[in-house]
Amino acid sequence: MKNWASDDLPREKFILKGASSISHAELLAILIGSGTQKKSALQLSRELFVMADNNLNILSRKSIEELQKLQGIGKAKAVAIAAAFELGRRREMAEAEKNIIKSSADIAGYFQAFLKDRHAELFLVAYLNRANRLIRIEIISEGGLTGTIADPRIILKKAIDLRAVNMVLCHNHPSGNLKPSKADEDLTQKIIHGAAFIDIQVLDHIIVSHQGYFSFADEGLI
Repeated sequence: MKNWASDDLPREKFILKGASSISHAELLAILIGSGTQKKSALQLSRELFVMADNNLNILSRKSIEELQKLQGIGKAKAVAIAAAFELGRRREMAEAEKNIIKSSADIAGYFQAFLKDRHAELFLVAYLNRANRLIRIEIISEGGLTGTIADPRIILKKAIDLRAVNMVLCHNHPSGNLKPSKADEDLTQKIIHGAAFIDIQVLDHIIVSHQGYFSFADEGLI
């Protein structure tokens, strides 16, 4: 490897020794592709990790603008990094879609993959068939950093249109706090009562954040 340029070392190591031999920083360096006159791609990669407290999850939540704050990371490199993390999230979501929902953990993993890096609060509903297989995930509303409003009428109309039998509600707390508010509890009960009139069951309401998830069903709130 001594004759290879420093920017090529992680790539060649990946080819010769396999993915398991590559560190997070080296994988990121492969995505970055090339460095600057003063720094190699690997050096830039390591500096990005320092900027994210050496935490891959924190780095995955960095916006394109935040990534570009590091000198040597332009828009193209920042977009490539953000795209790689998005591809990883979509892979997690695709795996979850194949499964029958048997527990809160099954669907929470899907919701976490979709919402864990969102800076705004979103309200989603997973519509399920009689076998509890996922029909579709619908984004009902998107708010700001502290809240979003979900209209039960929209939720129930989509359930009828999709011929859903069961539903799982979900929203995220960008702050990380997983405790449901009184408004969260009231909205959940309102949707449950409305769904009962059209023979649709609300199986759970899940709150997700980068800290984990909270299940209304697991906690006896449904």
